[in-house]
Amino acid sequence: MTIVGLGEALFDLFPDREVLGGAPLNVAVHAHQLAGVLGGRGVVVSRIGQDDLGKQLLADVTGRKMTAEFIQTDPDHPTGRVYVGFDDRGEPSFDIVRGVAWDWLQFDPDLEALAASCQAVCFGSLAQREAQARNTIYRFLTAAKEAVRLFDVNLRQQYFDRQILEKSFALATAIKLNDQELPVVARTVGLGEIAGGDEGLDQGAKLLVKRFGVKLLALTRGVRGTVIYTASERFEDQPVSYPAAKGADAVGAGDACSAGLLVGLLLRWPMKKTLTLANHTGAFVASQPGATPKLPESILGQVKG
Repeated sequence: MTIVGLGEALFDLFPDREVLGGAPLNVAVHAHQLAGVLGGRGVVVSRIGQDDLGKQLLADVTGRKMTAEFIQTDPDHPTGRVYVGFDDRGEPSFDIVRGVAWDWLQFDPDLEALAASCQAVCFGSLAQREAQARNTIYRFLTAAKEAVRLFDVNLRQQYFDRQILEKSFALATAIKLNDQELPVVARTVGLGEIAGGDEGLDQGAKLLVKRFGVKLLALTRGVRGTVIYTASERFEDQPVSYPAAKGADAVGAGDACSAGLLVGLLLRWPMKKTLTLANHTGAFVASQPGATPKLPESILGQVKG
């Protein structure tokens, strides 16, 4: 089981610390933990600079016993950086630096071979802001024709438009987005305004599934947990929570949820069981500082069992 996180690899720069980040990287890290108990792996596909942050990122990835074989190095552009702040409710905001290495991700024979052999790939919209990386992502997804292809929308700042969203949906077999993003996505792709509340979210999710013909859509709703929609069914599980550690933040919770979804889908679990793993993984990461904490045995045991 090889699960690829395709796109940005960077450091989230908090007021008091630097933390490894980037949504696809976060997904790969958590997938590596979950799939690893069954001999699987998570793989990061990205590009970093030949600078101190790049060296730190490589050391962090390999220190987690993950391969760095598909992390390219760029002699001309720095490693990605995102400045993270928080509002009064603790919700994160992001100032994403432009002109960094992952904007120049190259498609090469190694990536082509990985795409043809992987079982799942997660990608987002942010890494598509420059033509070079965008074309590489599309070529990878086209080559990964047998894989589960999860479009983890992750709207960030101004780095998306209708063309990027529609092309990504067309290349995906599954979608994941949150309840704040769904109305924006629906409006951007021409589905119009959706009503507020659960009824409106249900309607918008079903419209997206029907419009783009994906196998499923996962809608994350913060502490209320995740809902999964298919063409004919809606699945919801009881939300879960974990005691908050000191310095806990919500960064990476959705990415952990994506990793849980992909592992459950690849293991061909019933949808409710997949949803339970995704909810637990996301809730635990939300209770910890940073996006890629070590997952507890209680969660890993769900995969083993």
